[in-house]
Amino acid sequence: MAAARYHGIELDIRDFAAEPGEASPSPATLVRWLRDFGAVAKGMRLRWRYLVKLGYTPPVVLLFRDGSAGLLIRTDPEKGIVWLRDPLKGEGEPPVPIDELRLMQLWTGDVVLIKKRSDESEADANFDFYWFAKMVLREKQGLRDIVFSSMVLSVLGLFPAMIVMQVVDRVVNYHSMATLVSLTGFVVILSLYEILLTYARQELTLVVTTRLDARISLHAFNRLLALPLEFYERQQAGEVLGRFNSIFKVRDFMTGQVLNTLLDMFMLMVVMPVLFYMSSTLAWLTLVAAGAIGLIVVIMLPVVSRVAGKMVRAEMQRGATLYETVAGIRTVKTLALENTRRAEWDNRTAVVIHWRLASQRLANWVSTMVQPLNMFINRGIILVGAYLVLTDSSSMQGGALMAFMMLGGRVASPLVSLAKIMESLNEVTVSLGEAGEVLNQPTETYALTHGMRPPIKGALSFSNINFTYPGASTRALSDVNFDVPAGTMLGLVGRSGSGKSTITRLLQGVSRDYQGYLRLDGVDLREINLHYLRRSFGVVLQDNFLFRGTIHDNITAGRPGLTLDDVIRAARLAGAEEFIERMPAGYETWIEEGSTNISGGQRQRLAIARAVISDPKLMILDEATSALDPESEALVNANLKNLAKGRTMVIVSHRLSSLVDCDQIAVMEQGRAIDIAPHAVLLERCDVYRTLWLQQNRHLEQTAQPPQPPQPPIPLNVRPVDQGDQSGKGRPGGGQK
Repeated sequence: MAAARYHGIELDIRDFAAEPGEASPSPATLVRWLRDFGAVAKGMRLRWRYLVKLGYTPPVVLLFRDGSAGLLIRTDPEKGIVWLRDPLKGEGEPPVPIDELRLMQLWTGDVVLIKKRSDESEADANFDFYWFAKMVLREKQGLRDIVFSSMVLSVLGLFPAMIVMQVVDRVVNYHSMATLVSLTGFVVILSLYEILLTYARQELTLVVTTRLDARISLHAFNRLLALPLEFYERQQAGEVLGRFNSIFKVRDFMTGQVLNTLLDMFMLMVVMPVLFYMSSTLAWLTLVAAGAIGLIVVIMLPVVSRVAGKMVRAEMQRGATLYETVAGIRTVKTLALENTRRAEWDNRTAVVIHWRLASQRLANWVSTMVQPLNMFINRGIILVGAYLVLTDSSSMQGGALMAFMMLGGRVASPLVSLAKIMESLNEVTVSLGEAGEVLNQPTETYALTHGMRPPIKGALSFSNINFTYPGASTRALSDVNFDVPAGTMLGLVGRSGSGKSTITRLLQGVSRDYQGYLRLDGVDLREINLHYLRRSFGVVLQDNFLFRGTIHDNITAGRPGLTLDDVIRAARLAGAEEFIERMPAGYETWIEEGSTNISGGQRQRLAIARAVISDPKLMILDEATSALDPESEALVNANLKNLAKGRTMVIVSHRLSSLVDCDQIAVMEQGRAIDIAPHAVLLERCDVYRTLWLQQNRHLEQTAQPPQPPQPPIPLNVRPVDQGDQSGKGRPGGGQK
């Protein structure tokens, strides 16, 4: 944290998540944490002779064997001394000179280098072919070794054909046993070298492609997490997943087909001069035939591209239908929607099959058109070569013809593969475009890694807040003005669509394109680091998602390092302790996907426990008790005062009875805050609040009235028409009997 602060990067220790089993953070864990929050960091192991040559340098973190660390400030190579500073003692503490002998007794050899990101990194750049090329070129050392081994293998690949030529022309024609023995030994030695080099190149290729695969997957998923919530709210989840998975088609293309074809091209560069040396006539024929194959593929490229694009989009839409069906399987089963979903799946499948059949037919046409040329390379060349041997034996002999045929096939293969790359490039381009529709959207990366990290107490101030949702014609919030001191329990009430949940979205930083000033403890909310802001809040929604895992893991989802005592305290505050202790495994009870093995009220209380475990200074409860049964709601409401101690609470609820104890209640109407006061004051002066209260508590008014004398029974064959609605809907239990 001290080294990052030197570069103007403020870190929060609460954001650090240790790896399981690490007694002290490893360089890799520290580097991951630093990179997540906008720093450029690298962990490495240095020897003393390199460390002491650093001279004057920004702070370098040295990790010690006892789990502590120090900051390297400067070095003196001539005296063999480095100056270290204890980060816990502050910047005013003078550094301590240490020599090699004393340092090596403490230092593990690991260092962490940190600097501020000054340009666009791979994590921020657009996902396109240029981005993929940069990713591939980062593996320079591995690629260099692969290129060198490929060149050597290409040269070794010439020898089998040369040996065949010698066997036919010298061994068979002259019956030379000594030559055969010599060639046999040469073949064995070359074969061993070729086997070892092939294995080494394959191993290198696997390492490079695996590293690329990991890096691409990590960057793509991080970009997915950095997209704002508003994007996910506008997009269908199945289509987002389908477009995201398209990135892996591009990855397979770049790390598989392209890499293998480029390696084969080295063979072409080595073989072509040899073929022209053997017979320029046959070499030109082979080259022209292979070029014609590539030309046919290029001509058919636009048609294949259109069909491939439609097939990719059709498969994506079918995948979206599959995801939507699986995600909503409970609704499908309870409403007997199997036939409806089956019909939609059938339609999607029919479209996919149509375009897949069209794509395969086009591929079949291309294959059929190039087949005569391919046959000429494999069969016709030998006939032309035999004619040349018969007519002019001085220009070519039988052994040379056989060698040419062995090498000629290696010429056609890379050229045909290159043409097929052009064919695959269409589908990959479409896949890259679809992935870009998701991954190239504006992200929250800057807001998540930059900004202030002030201590939060919970005072809120809304000044002329105006906000309109994208695509909407009317404002969701209009000139909202009110202030809330720290430690206040604030209720938000109003009719549906009045702007209550919009206020909570602004507080969480979900929507930041608002006009006016929303301040937290006097600091504009948009100036605060977004990740720090959200980690400082506790949020409970109407429908909360629990991850598949234990109750303990779900409560500590945002703070994995907290103890069981912290979990129990949070569960007690949320009123969840009593039902957790009744479960067979207690806090280790496994929650299935979709929380099917616990009730809605239990799920809601676990969500409240998850929100309060970090002891946030500001909590937002957005219809948090609406899904609870009366007993659970009464239990949570009884704990609200305990939850509110020492923190600001913003509670959105349609049930006004749960907000009676709030310090202040803001009444929203058509995007405006028309009044804010305690419950008793609002009942007297706010017509909207009084109307809502009477609508929800009419039964209390009826209970307070004196009892009426009993009415005479109504005959069964008579229906009164002068009481309430004639249809009976206005009476309690109305309707036909």
